[in-house]
Amino acid sequence: MYHHERSTTMGLFNHYNSPNPRRYRGNATSQDMTERLKDYGPYPFAINIEQATKSNNNFRTALWSGPYLQLTLMSLLPGEDIGLEMHSDVDQFIRLEQGQGLVMMGTHKDIPSFQQPVFADDAFIIPAGTWHNLINTGSVPLKLYSIYAPPNHPHGTVHVTKADAELEEGQHSF
Repeated sequence: MYHHERSTTMGLFNHYNSPNPRRYRGNATSQDMTERLKDYGPYPFAINIEQATKSNNNFRTALWSGPYLQLTLMSLLPGEDIGLEMHSDVDQFIRLEQGQGLVMMGTHKDIPSFQQPVFADDAFIIPAGTWHNLINTGSVPLKLYSIYAPPNHPHGTVHVTKADAELEEGQHSF
């Protein structure tokens, strides 16, 4: 039976059928959560996504990668952006958990036909083949999670900084 009441646990990791089954329950501290942020795919997985997203201080952390879907966490410093990019065969969902930004999208690289301020609890969809960027316009880190279908980064990707992400770009193929 489905239980509709939200769990009070700070984080739940459930890896049944994984090579090393583990379950974490209880009141995890922010440091505990940060230490657990790694790629748990392709095994069954559950987590308090808000807490995990807010605990992530890396530019990008792959949290779950499977053959058809990927969940990544991102943290953009004030004034920082994701970087103008386009994924020709990847749809993307982004939800902000903290901060504010400006999302820009369009079919042409230099002309964003869609611009929208976004805030904590907002979400937006980037269709495959769309140029896009997200800029942190606030004074605190912009914390978000992104779902890619199919995956866009190699399993286990961690980019501590945007510069790290830019160095690795183009080195991987899927």
